[in-house]
Amino acid sequence: MDMLEKANRFVEQNQGKVVNKYRLKYHLMGQYGWINDPNGFIYYNGKYHLFYQHNPYKSVWGPMHWGHATSKDLIKWEYQPIALAPDKPYDKDGCFSGSAIEKDGILYLLYTGHVIGDSEREDDYSETQCLAFSYDEVKFIKYDHNPVIGVDDIPKVISRRDFRDPKVFKKGETYYMVLGSNNADGRGVAVIYTSSNLKEWRFLNTIGNERNDMGNNWECPDLFELNNKDVLIASIQHFSDDGSKSHNDVIYAVGVFDAHEGSFKFKDCKAIDAGFDFYAPQTTIDEKGRRLIVAWMNEWNTENPTHTLGHNWAGAMTIPREVVLNGDKLNFLPVKEIKEYRRNEFLRKNISLNGEKELEIGGDCYEMEIIFDAKEADEFGVKLRTGNTEETVLSYSRQDELFRFNRDRSGIGPKGERQAKVELKNGLLDLRIFVDISSVEIFINGGEVVMTGRIYPSEDSKGIKLLSKGECNILSLKKWDIM
Repeated sequence: MDMLEKANRFVEQNQGKVVNKYRLKYHLMGQYGWINDPNGFIYYNGKYHLFYQHNPYKSVWGPMHWGHATSKDLIKWEYQPIALAPDKPYDKDGCFSGSAIEKDGILYLLYTGHVIGDSEREDDYSETQCLAFSYDEVKFIKYDHNPVIGVDDIPKVISRRDFRDPKVFKKGETYYMVLGSNNADGRGVAVIYTSSNLKEWRFLNTIGNERNDMGNNWECPDLFELNNKDVLIASIQHFSDDGSKSHNDVIYAVGVFDAHEGSFKFKDCKAIDAGFDFYAPQTTIDEKGRRLIVAWMNEWNTENPTHTLGHNWAGAMTIPREVVLNGDKLNFLPVKEIKEYRRNEFLRKNISLNGEKELEIGGDCYEMEIIFDAKEADEFGVKLRTGNTEETVLSYSRQDELFRFNRDRSGIGPKGERQAKVELKNGLLDLRIFVDISSVEIFINGGEVVMTGRIYPSEDSKGIKLLSKGECNILSLKKWDIM
């Protein structure tokens, strides 16, 4: 039995052992085992394809395969057979992240082959770029002459080890590949290659090596055009915006990409998501012309209760979001298709609030829209998944203009608080909140700020409370059950 057949058979035989307690209802997860980065996100042949990093055997990171799911509407997903398994000398220790592209009616995957050396050193590994293709969107054939970018094709100023996550796009008649890496100075960079046929690649340039505040390694870069401007996205390891160099972050920059030089000029960068659990996003463009983005809704080096408790799964994807250019900034909005899954509308208007008020409705799988008029309140917000001693608190402080997402009392699992700078709009704060069993996604003021986090409350913690320190008014509150 080959490794691909073995993996698919294992998932089929063991998926019934998954415990559903914290499984999400309208987000993509794996059938069994571990998932992380989204890969190969593409609209192809009338449907959306989303591949993902996958350990089909255990609910921890392990030998990376490519899981595969398809959807007509980005909300309801259908699992396909696992697409790639680490079964060649050039990818024997993992088929790492990559992307998909259509050429001459054929679906191609570009991915990183990961090979561990013979020594016991943690840094003894190499990474090369590989090609696979499919005539039926299910079975993928690895190119006979892989890798298409080998170790000898990597410039000496670029890491031989951290050289991964190819995102491929076409501009004119030329294919471009942007990769994540670092340079000889230990600074994170993106590396640009070009090709005329997806099989033969030429190094063009690096992006980002002039900055010393952009982490020590870049992962999962993405580069695309939006409304005649160019956008670079990168998942940065050990980001140093606060001087600590102790955390990962996902940033975007709006600038100018010179396709001839392979250069990208930009002034500053901003976070895509200010919450806890958003990493390694990938974008695509669909038949409607929308630029869509989806990310891994977890974070490295944090507890995964679904693994700790033996539930046999870990990891999920965010709601796919539409990327909208607003001047030189990006807004991120949940895809419109989610509205088709709304049920049981609850509506209230002009709620006067000073203190805490529990709503007569609740739930664990819903969407909610709230428009606050701050009036005299110093602080106001909403508590989700409340019950007994549990609550997830979303609050806004007028004095420091900070929106806070606090999960210290959200149940088991990771704790902490994340903050984001938010300005009121004529005294108003507009929140659009998605709760799905063990996840919360908050879109603030039309997606100007987004915060995402995983929570693991008790099953009976389903209350919703409004809070205000001082007088405020809720102009409108809407809630729908989802699915």
